[in-house]
Amino acid sequence: MLEFETWWLLAIPLFFGLGWFASRYETGQAASAVRRDGLPDAYFRGLNFLLNEQSDKAIDAFLDVVRVDPETIELHFALGNLFRRRGETDRAIRVHQNLVERGDLDTGQREQALFELGQDYLKAGLLDRAEDAFKRLAVTRYGLQSLQHRLEIAQTVRDWPQAIELAERLQRDLGENRSRAIAHFRCELAEQALAGNSPQRGAEALQQLELAVRADPRHPRPALLRGEIALAEGRPQAAIDAWKEVQRSNPAWLALVARHWLDAFSALGRRDEGIDALEQVQREHPSIDTFAALVDARAARDGGERAVQWAEQALRASPSLLGLDKLLSAKAALLEAGERTEIELAQQLIQAQARRLSRYVCSNCGFKASRFYWQCPGCNRWDTYSPKRSEELERG
Repeated sequence: MLEFETWWLLAIPLFFGLGWFASRYETGQAASAVRRDGLPDAYFRGLNFLLNEQSDKAIDAFLDVVRVDPETIELHFALGNLFRRRGETDRAIRVHQNLVERGDLDTGQREQALFELGQDYLKAGLLDRAEDAFKRLAVTRYGLQSLQHRLEIAQTVRDWPQAIELAERLQRDLGENRSRAIAHFRCELAEQALAGNSPQRGAEALQQLELAVRADPRHPRPALLRGEIALAEGRPQAAIDAWKEVQRSNPAWLALVARHWLDAFSALGRRDEGIDALEQVQREHPSIDTFAALVDARAARDGGERAVQWAEQALRASPSLLGLDKLLSAKAALLEAGERTEIELAQQLIQAQARRLSRYVCSNCGFKASRFYWQCPGCNRWDTYSPKRSEELERG
């Protein structure tokens, strides 16, 4: 039984044959037209290969057709696109490059060939060439599609100023809401500034975060990052103020900074206030990261036994295998080395499953990661990771 791709390939030459026949048809002269001109032998060889499920040989045969008959423009396009779909980008590039260089194409066909060539380059990872092709299409019917591809390229190479410019143009010209993406680009610029050597890197980062908030006032990322910057600069109250914005609007996201939240309150001598506030968040938005931070904070303040008691109560309210692993660690810390055998054995069994359950999961492509990402490394989509671990997501 022929696969879908083979049937799709079979349709190409069939439509080509019908088109060829129609182009040579004169009223009452169909039979003589076939006798006079005749379809190329390579065309029938290609059909025969397809029917015998020899798609590679079929493609070679149809390439012979397009080489000997310069009128087969649509077959060129169809073959080039098929090559790209199959991952044969070098062959797709040759087909579309040949079309771009032909002198007998009209403007629309040449623009189409250049757009297809740009997509070939993009899939092949030849980003500079793809960018050049799409730039040349700026004032054509492919202008907006080319802008979208250029935005994709800008994100891939992490050219965030270019990404912002292109996203704003698309937002203006298409009326699409790109504010969330622009906010992320600003946050990426802030992180780049922090990683640089400028003596003003903190101020530069904060400036980008202000622009991120203007782009999307409801997104938690700018406030989370602003708090991290403030804490690193020795301004714990400013960090708390930033994170309280998150607590009011997106409290589940505090799990990403739970330990730093407690550090900021402790730096101000307000550890109890920080613990109480975070426990309230944990009751309403349970998180293994928040739970683990609170177990450690309570152990430091109240001692190990009381921390274990609190952890047991919290786990009854929100059962979790990852939480159980943390509880067993807290219990083991109360025992002498020789008394930990049973707990350590239980932990070994739990951790075999816990490692799988501790990942963050992309809601778009399913890519699993041990750390949190704002942009999925698998599909490059933004905001597809929840602050919850996979166990919490599976539990619902």
